[in-house]
Amino acid sequence: SDMLAAAVSAGICSSGGSVLSVGVLPTPAVAYLVGRLGADAGVIISASHNPFEYNGIKIFDNRGFKLSDDFEREIEGLVLKNIKLPLSHSVGSILPNRNALESYIDHLASTTDQSFNGLSIAVDSANGASYLSAERLFSRLGAKVYMLSNTPNGTNINEACGSTHTDALRDFVLKNKLDFGVAFDGDADRAICVDEKGGIVDGDTILAICALDLKSQGRLAKNTVVGTVMTNLGFVRFCQENDINFVSTSVGDKFVLEEAEKNGYILGGEQSGHIIFRQYATTGDGQLTAIRLLSVMKREEKSLSALASLVKKVPQATTSVKVSPSARARFYTDEEIKKAIEDASAELGENGRILVRPSGTEPLIRIMVEGDDGCAIKEIAKRVANIIKERLCGK
Repeated sequence: SDMLAAAVSAGICSSGGSVLSVGVLPTPAVAYLVGRLGADAGVIISASHNPFEYNGIKIFDNRGFKLSDDFEREIEGLVLKNIKLPLSHSVGSILPNRNALESYIDHLASTTDQSFNGLSIAVDSANGASYLSAERLFSRLGAKVYMLSNTPNGTNINEACGSTHTDALRDFVLKNKLDFGVAFDGDADRAICVDEKGGIVDGDTILAICALDLKSQGRLAKNTVVGTVMTNLGFVRFCQENDINFVSTSVGDKFVLEEAEKNGYILGGEQSGHIIFRQYATTGDGQLTAIRLLSVMKREEKSLSALASLVKKVPQATTSVKVSPSARARFYTDEEIKKAIEDASAELGENGRILVRPSGTEPLIRIMVEGDDGCAIKEIAKRVANIIKERLCGK
């Protein structure tokens, strides 16, 4: 991360821009600070929820929003061109901003009027960007905080910890009889929670709890929640039962945000734990998500397991097939794969569905099958995955 940050900073300076260096911060902190500091853009070096070798460059615009796909492609095109650089007297500078972390913590603390006194919580920072901010934040709000995976060394980020590996957090919550556990990913823009009974509370359930809370207060804008095509069918049924409108987008929190921005919605998110509270942030923020959830618990005087019980999830079977770039391209045109997906969809009928898509971050074809019969959907997912392997991998 240090090497990439230095390279990006040098590139910005060489083109006449200046850099405010804020150090190790969660991705949503940078999104917030862009607006707070009046910057022209924000740059994060992050692998998100992946291991460190997937590190890359994430950019926010001057409003703190992720860039569109077209804008990203335009930037990538400029990188490949010869750009005339300024003379030495026009080169930019790198300035440290030592107040960035506290400014961000102040902002998050201001989003709730609840005290978390009496709550004992465990926080898994994934050896990532929240390793400093989380303990300070939740302690300030009154909670008794136990930190896990908060000793980053530059390569152990997301390694058997964080939002994609919650077993250690679950065991810690149960062993120490805590009220709440939360696991962030490496850049802390997503959160997966654990209730006091060890139950995993994912993004869909978090969305449901927060949507119902906002609706009960008359604050759910346009009575609508935004999700994605991966949103569990149980959440869709929850919305129908509680007279809440549900809008679906492509997978990716930036698509959720684009839909919310375009239509004036304030709440949306993904099963993976990216939750967007538009009245407070321009991107998913794991620590903000935990604050909102803890606030509902305190206001309703209910445990997380009691709140989560309102959502009856439908079984999902997920698997993936590793493919080469050329094989990934063939996925879209292979007729046998297309027929296998269509046959599976017909078999599932109205009470289930299948979604097959290339991953946006890894060389994988992802398969998700959903339905009331847990055994049947596993068989369908396995069958489709085997056909994809045969057609694209020669196995």
